[in-house]
Amino acid sequence: MKDFISESVDKTQLFATELAKRTKEGTVIALLGGLGAGKTTFAQGFAKGLGIKSSVISPTFKLVSEYSGNMNLYHIDCYRLESSFDFLNIGGEDYLNPVGGVTLIEWPERIKDLWTNNWLLIYFQRIEEEPNKRKIRLKSNQV
Repeated sequence: MKDFISESVDKTQLFATELAKRTKEGTVIALLGGLGAGKTTFAQGFAKGLGIKSSVISPTFKLVSEYSGNMNLYHIDCYRLESSFDFLNIGGEDYLNPVGGVTLIEWPERIKDLWTNNWLLIYFQRIEEEPNKRKIRLKSNQV
């Protein structure tokens, strides 16, 4: 387990950019944290690290956004899903073994029964006393 304290949006994105450069194809990353915790901000920096030029926004209403770069990025938001069945119904199994890319999943708690030990879990926590700061915790056997 590794912890990182981010003091700003820019530092969260820089952290994510550097992590993306070290991430292997086929990786699934679960982004855990409440509303406004920094998950989409992280995804934006991660995309930059993969050489993606497109603007990255939360896929809440689309459910899945796909981006092309040095590796593909599959950005999924499970917030509106009721269950793993809903996720699999939209072709989610393809994103659990991302060929040629990496999958980032926001609100992965909705599909927890599909998690595997190979996933990288990243927890985002707001620091109450300092609203711009975030504690980011990585948990995995891979990092």
